[in-house]
Amino acid sequence: MEELNAGRGRQHKISLTDRGLCNISGVCDVLSFDVAEVLLETEQGMLMIKGTDLHVSRLMLDKGEVDVDGRIDSLTYSENTGYGGKGESLFARLFK
Repeated sequence: MEELNAGRGRQHKISLTDRGLCNISGVCDVLSFDVAEVLLETEQGMLMIKGTDLHVSRLMLDKGEVDVDGRIDSLTYSENTGYGGKGESLFARLFK
């Protein structure tokens, strides 16, 4: 599988257990997080995790891994247009 992923960066995977623990790989950056929302830049685009009592319980950006726990209500992707470019706000690009 690594040969297929060569040149694209890290492989992006999500494992969600009982809507309470989310293990994510292929994470480039954590853009923001609070108890209601976590915003990640991944190899496959921006990933917004919404829920309640969310916590980033493990963060290893050198390996591209993040664990989020709490009650997870939704996982939403948007195109990876680059954070902070083109004079548009991040949320304006996310909700086009």
